[in-house]
Amino acid sequence: MSTWSPDSWRNRPIKQVPAYPSLEKLAATEAKLRQYPPLVFAGEARRLKASLAQVAEGKAFVLQGGDCAESFNDFTAIIIRDTFRVLLQMAVVLTFGASVPVVKMGRMAGQFAKPRSSDTETVGGETLPTYRGDIVNGPEFTAEARVPDPARMETGYFQSAGTLNLLRAFATGGYADLHEVHRWNLGFVARSPLVERYRDLAARIDETLGFMAACGINSASTPQIRETDFFTSHEALLLPYEQALTRVDSTTGDWYACSAHFLWIGDRTRQPDHAHVEFLRGVKNPLGLKVGPTTPIDDLLRLIDTLNPANEAGRLTLISRMGADKVEKMLPPLVRAVQREGRKVVWLCDPMHGNTISTAAKLKTRNFDSILAEVRGFFDVHAAEATWAGGVHVEMTGRDVTECIGGAHLLTEDDLSRSYETFCDPRLNAEQSLELAFLVAEELKARRQPLAERPAFAAQ
Repeated sequence: MSTWSPDSWRNRPIKQVPAYPSLEKLAATEAKLRQYPPLVFAGEARRLKASLAQVAEGKAFVLQGGDCAESFNDFTAIIIRDTFRVLLQMAVVLTFGASVPVVKMGRMAGQFAKPRSSDTETVGGETLPTYRGDIVNGPEFTAEARVPDPARMETGYFQSAGTLNLLRAFATGGYADLHEVHRWNLGFVARSPLVERYRDLAARIDETLGFMAACGINSASTPQIRETDFFTSHEALLLPYEQALTRVDSTTGDWYACSAHFLWIGDRTRQPDHAHVEFLRGVKNPLGLKVGPTTPIDDLLRLIDTLNPANEAGRLTLISRMGADKVEKMLPPLVRAVQREGRKVVWLCDPMHGNTISTAAKLKTRNFDSILAEVRGFFDVHAAEATWAGGVHVEMTGRDVTECIGGAHLLTEDDLSRSYETFCDPRLNAEQSLELAFLVAEELKARRQPLAERPAFAAQ
């Protein structure tokens, strides 16, 4: 394999790259970003990798969630808080369902770029460059907004820094207290049309917390009760930004991408000999790789060997995005091949991207039943192959949007226009996200294996 450097990707073919009109302005922005402090630290990325190694061994579960694409206009403490809160609520429910710790990763503090199926978009006879996320250009359909602007990378950096600052405060300052999170869940259960279905699980969690308190395990005596680990992630799509924030770790001499703890390669940029794979193979962060129905087995095995040549547990996560109608046919051969070759990976289910549909009004949406069906199919495949279904990867928000149909409140296509706010892909709202967590917890409880031999794990 050729020698790697932070800029060796520039000698490879590349897809999903913005056509910046001024390369001088791009270079100047990259130079500024190289001088800025890292957003995350190598030690944090190593801690996440150790947690993901536990997932690879079937001793933990992953919850990864957040916006399809963060918006510069949505940079408020309330929006950040609400998404973080729902992720915590989901994690508590999933922890109880799986009887293992849940590793929490937010699609936050850097998920600004989006891959697109076309370089251009036509509306009313006018054709303009497609919107590629706020870190590249603007969503407004005007010639001025759609010009890729390198200065947006600097805005993305500062907004990510502010988001991370608030997330760290929430995670360690008492907001993540397990008792408070459970009280929020009790409120959700009381509001839900499926209250009877959820009440038993909520009551069991309540009993467990009461028993722990009787044993002296409370927020005052046990830091793990009032604090939690929370990691950030995004698709490593805009490589000039990623390279500019790549640093050498002073303790190990290794290179880390310091824009997020966890970075993944999307389905459109996973070509083994292209730029995105070349860049990410050289950084030591834990990595993700989207795996879709068009992924050949040979390509997948080659990518695994490229991205994780030492076969380290926790280094590589495979994120399955098949679609509810394909998962039970297309996923098993890939799982078997990886298992047969002895590759140590984490398997996650992305039940969102394979289930996107368009309405008669040309709005993209997703059906909650299809999302749940793909998750169940994912669990079925891993149960049949005797492998560990390691977690879920969802696009969601803490707000009361109406972008996905179905769920306990039976949203229909007519409801979408009430609060359809996304510029990219439709997201589960807060109620739908929690409903998914309760339903997945039921699946996990039903499939749970004896855990007596599993050692204690530090994360909440």
